[in-house]
Amino acid sequence: MSSIVKTIDVNVPVRTAYNQWTQFEEFPQFMDGVHEVRQLDDRRLHWKASIGGKTEEWDAVISEQTPDQRIAWMNTSGARNAGVVTFHHLNDTTSRVTLQMEYEPQGMVETAGDTLGFVSRKVEGDLERFKEYIESRGHETGGWRGSIRRGEGSQN
Repeated sequence: MSSIVKTIDVNVPVRTAYNQWTQFEEFPQFMDGVHEVRQLDDRRLHWKASIGGKTEEWDAVISEQTPDQRIAWMNTSGARNAGVVTFHHLNDTTSRVTLQMEYEPQGMVETAGDTLGFVSRKVEGDLERFKEYIESRGHETGGWRGSIRRGEGSQN
């Protein structure tokens, strides 16, 4: 398994950054190579993206979600990946977003790309585009304020 940890400060309140991140179907707007994210229910997502030059699809489940603090996920199909994104209040107009992710590269192309740091740079670019996306708008496109506790269903 490979690991990535990236952090970015965004010039919006933590609630705004968190709310925007809960709009998973908007991820293709700022995540390079992500073609589609469909939210199947409060916990389950279906992803379609280009990885290593080929289109891949997989399902993921949100294992933990606490408003304005964290969203954790793990895949349920496809190549192994899991992670957590955390949101930190710096002041009333600035927040810090930290993304930690573990993944297992599949095949020689993905392994070579991982070794050369392509995935790390891609994640860094995705966070930069998220920053531009939310700061240029100044507000979120929506938000889900429910909680998901590890091992439980959703709480609204």
